Amino acid sequence: NGNTMLLITMDTASEVGNDSKVNKVGHSHSHDSYTRPLCLVEISLDVDADRDGQVERNNPNKGSWMWGPNGHGAILLVNCDSEHTYGKRRDSECAEVTRVSDLKDMSPMVLRTSGPAKLPEGYKLTMHISQGDAESVRVFRTRSTDYPLVLGSEDLSKEVPYLGGNAEMNFYVEGLRFPDKDFEGLISISLSLLEPSSPGFPETPIFTDRVVFRVAPWIMTPNTLNPVEVFVCRQLFLCIWLPSTSDNYQFLKGMRRLVENSGYKLKVCHEYMNRGDRWMQDEIEFGYIDSPHQRFPVVLDSPRDGELQDFPYDVLLGPDFGYVTRTAYNVEVSSLDSFGNLEVSPPVIVNGKIYPLGRIIIGVAFPTATKGRNMTKVVQDFLWAQKVQEPIALFSDWLLVGHVDEFMTFVPAPDKKGFRLLLASPDAGYKLFRGLQNDGHGQAKMFDGRISVKEITVDEILSDDKLRAENNYVQSCIDWNRDVLKRELGLDDDDIIDLPILFHVMEENRAVAYYPDMVNMIVLGKNLGIPKPFGPKVDGRCALEAEMTSLMEGLGLCCTYIDDFASYHKLLGEVHCGSNVRREPFSFKWWNLEM
Repeated sequence: NGNTMLLITMDTASEVGNDSKVNKVGHSHSHDSYTRPLCLVEISLDVDADRDGQVERNNPNKGSWMWGPNGHGAILLVNCDSEHTYGKRRDSECAEVTRVSDLKDMSPMVLRTSGPAKLPEGYKLTMHISQGDAESVRVFRTRSTDYPLVLGSEDLSKEVPYLGGNAEMNFYVEGLRFPDKDFEGLISISLSLLEPSSPGFPETPIFTDRVVFRVAPWIMTPNTLNPVEVFVCRQLFLCIWLPSTSDNYQFLKGMRRLVENSGYKLKVCHEYMNRGDRWMQDEIEFGYIDSPHQRFPVVLDSPRDGELQDFPYDVLLGPDFGYVTRTAYNVEVSSLDSFGNLEVSPPVIVNGKIYPLGRIIIGVAFPTATKGRNMTKVVQDFLWAQKVQEPIALFSDWLLVGHVDEFMTFVPAPDKKGFRLLLASPDAGYKLFRGLQNDGHGQAKMFDGRISVKEITVDEILSDDKLRAENNYVQSCIDWNRDVLKRELGLDDDDIIDLPILFHVMEENRAVAYYPDMVNMIVLGKNLGIPKPFGPKVDGRCALEAEMTSLMEGLGLCCTYIDDFASYHKLLGEVHCGSNVRREPFSFKWWNLEM
């Protein structure tokens, strides 16, 4: 790629005869004294190969791609946002540049030439891509009044003008698809100088310059990154004097207070859009894409497609806000395809290997199970193909809903690894209840004041052998996951906090939380929005809240307890299930990963 100075020559003997022969000189060999130069041409197809946001001249590494802080190679964004807010569609679905603002989502590429006013007769410059790359990229050219399409699925090769003299021609490269099982993410674009052949034969290339791009991956954001905005659904009850499970007024009231006091924006999805679907976490996952020249959030839409299915496309998609989805064709979608079953850890170091963007966490069936529910393959393939947040598969099929957020989450911490893993723990729950009983509080009641559920005392819970057996099973499932998380995230026991949460087993031997599942929380910096557990009261204070607050205060975290009992818990979800947080991106640049 460094040899871009061409000396086009003609054999002296050919001038006399009928044939003329033009050769390339100075690329790999020289000619003898029987040649006479026609013109000297310098050609360079240039990109931002050093990843500083500028297109440098003839970088010697532009034709390859390497990871790491000392790596090289240009970066391409999938143009998955929409410059239009009405009649919108993703910009990548439109094979033309409809607004100049769309160009900032594309990667610049420059053809630099230096030479005579025009090339010898019959010579021409051609830009080309492979058939394999044609579905993944488009190239546009800058013209005086518009941006014509140069390369795409219908045009694998096209002549580009030679401007003459010292000239630069600007191009814009558009990514069309994310890395996936059948697409590693690398794209090559070539520019060739063609010479005429004998009549009846096609032109032949005498010089080719090549550049390589890697498509930026979709990146998830963990709880330890700062929030930007919080999304929830509104569900109003029909009769103001008869609150029911369709009403989430108390939940919304608590969330609004928490979010506003934390200094963030609350975005409410109203009934006309959510159509009765309150599970904001399950429908979408927020992430982002990044390059040296542009970055914007991208929402991943789950294949669950509940009544919220239009929200991510109709509301979120817009200028500098992208959209991507994976559809499970001819495959039954299960509860495990909802994105309460998709989480990501904070950055970790595992056996010396650094994961500066954390690791994706999903829930699946137990590895040896002959049948069970799994996250659909198209979503798993997509997540693995992004490469920068290598996924971990946990066993979540033991839960009735089957989501990893029912038994685990991460919170920021001022010491150690910068976070703690919180795990639901029936053992911790029974320890707390036995302590209450031993202290003479065996008659303290769970669910005090809850209309829709029978109150139960600490003594009754501890004497329920069936409940104890169910929680022994649940604890064994969580312990299996605990071992996986310790191994795959490089954690010690000191990095894990066990939360006192009991479960009970329902149909198909799958479990649900016995009382509001405190681990299913929303994390807003140092403020936690936790499902109000309605535990037994001691001296007027909920013992479960007291324990939770004590555990979190040691990390400098503030606990707010949100009443989601009727509106979410009774429907087998909690605070995290009913909310979603868009967060700031990592400061770490994904292309600096050591792969």
